[in-house]
Amino acid sequence: MRFLLLLLFSASAFAQYSGPAVETCRAYAKRELERDGARARDVVFERNQNLSIERYTRKVGNQFVSSILRGDATVVMDGTPGSAVSFVCLLADDKRALFLEWLPRPNASALAQCSQHNGAPPRACLETLLSVAEIDLTQSYAPRYQDALDRDGGTGKEIFVERFRKANDEWKQYRDAECARRRDHSPKDIAADDYQLACTVELTRRRAMDMR
Repeated sequence: MRFLLLLLFSASAFAQYSGPAVETCRAYAKRELERDGARARDVVFERNQNLSIERYTRKVGNQFVSSILRGDATVVMDGTPGSAVSFVCLLADDKRALFLEWLPRPNASALAQCSQHNGAPPRACLETLLSVAEIDLTQSYAPRYQDALDRDGGTGKEIFVERFRKANDEWKQYRDAECARRRDHSPKDIAADDYQLACTVELTRRRAMDMR
């Protein structure tokens, strides 16, 4: 893990990449998931600005590494939302992958996570993600609510509890209004309802993180 961190933060210029190493690392990732018994239907490497390659040309231990591919991916599962992750892939050359590490991707796009890549609408997946996000948010609220109760103590008043509730109600109004606004700017290739729902998922996730 130590050498991986060094690779992640090595100083180098990256350029968006679309060469043969992408498919090499994707195929390697699929084989590794199959070997580990994961029930993944597909692995999709996202062709976005984060997909880049560094020409490394050094040894890691006794193994020569010619390049390091980094990017975002979605591990597409059967019957459940895909897992949105980032990855680092070490290559001996553009046709031979040596090692791949999955990394957390906390700001993953809900639409990317629900992209099934088989033509299936993302609606059901997005609804599942929203349910999970709202459960997570409720769990994040629990200690904050208890803190408000404790601060009110035996005063017979609910000053802090009411402030807590007011803040949450106003946040929800903001979330719903902001996602309705974004709905009006949905891309032509994405249903407006899905775009709005994805926004709701992402803002709910962000709120849960803020409340921790």
